[in-house]
Amino acid sequence: MSLLWQCAIVLAVVVAAASAANEDFNVDCEKHSIKVTWKVSPELVEHAARLFLGHCVPSTFSVLPTGEGMATFHYNLNGCAIKKRVTGKKHIYSTSLTYRPNQKPKPAAISHHIKCVYIRPEGWIPPFLIPAYGSAEGHGGLVFHMALLNEDLTGLAKSSLFPLGSFIPIWAAVDQKDHQPLLLLLEECVAATTPELQSASPVYPIITNKGCLADGKTGNSRFLPRYHSSAILLYLQSFKFALGEEVYIHCKLVAWDPEVFDVEKKACHYIKETGRWELLDDPSQSDLCKCCDSSCKPRLKRGVDSGILRHFISSLTKLAEPVSTQNSQEVTIWL
Repeated sequence: MSLLWQCAIVLAVVVAAASAANEDFNVDCEKHSIKVTWKVSPELVEHAARLFLGHCVPSTFSVLPTGEGMATFHYNLNGCAIKKRVTGKKHIYSTSLTYRPNQKPKPAAISHHIKCVYIRPEGWIPPFLIPAYGSAEGHGGLVFHMALLNEDLTGLAKSSLFPLGSFIPIWAAVDQKDHQPLLLLLEECVAATTPELQSASPVYPIITNKGCLADGKTGNSRFLPRYHSSAILLYLQSFKFALGEEVYIHCKLVAWDPEVFDVEKKACHYIKETGRWELLDDPSQSDLCKCCDSSCKPRLKRGVDSGILRHFISSLTKLAEPVSTQNSQEVTIWL
């Protein structure tokens, strides 16, 4: 039964940082979702990946002509660790809009309290009392996706032809649905000339060692800032391997707890400016990436495998010289 929505109460409280006085944000409490737009100062533009609504990063982020940034968060009320409370005749959803330069438990540098209040419908019954209500489980039943994107990351690529040295945006995601918050990781990716990996087939390692972007050290590949924990963007530089042939990218995807990282559950890329490996989701924990140059093994062996894995194959053709893509083939994805 859907909620009736008549009014919304929005509260904003600055709890830290004098710079927050210049922040400007707007909240729309929609029927099943919340939309927050936040204009941030130019100083925060380069730190857009550290802006959060609950635990979610911006759905979109753009730089304004003034140099300021506009972060937009548009998420379902059941996502982003938004807290729900039922009291009297009201359903109350609350969360925080924050800028966190450092990992928890360190406090946010900027924090706004957000609250949406809806009138409770007549005859409403708590979901867990309804027979056959689906509960979230930490394993099984997840739906994964993987695709090649166009240059400006606004949609699927119209071609699978890439000149040598150009960048290939690869997107992967896991559907959240009714599951607890999930972190999508690329555990391993290799390029091969066959749709099925064979022991005799030549391969080119892209991601190895449980999440280390090895190609970023020899080339210029990198991860882009996340727009959501359940998705990841790999900006892969086209490499010298099987030129002119069809190349298959084989990847193992893992769904994991977004609050927990370890040497086996991570996304690390190499920052050439510093000469160091960096953890995509929290640079302050980049020590977890030190093993990328050796072997990433946990101190204690788990009794059972953790996380949920899925194997994907994406086909593309790499060319030695740029060509027109008007007549090129469509991207093909095998699940």
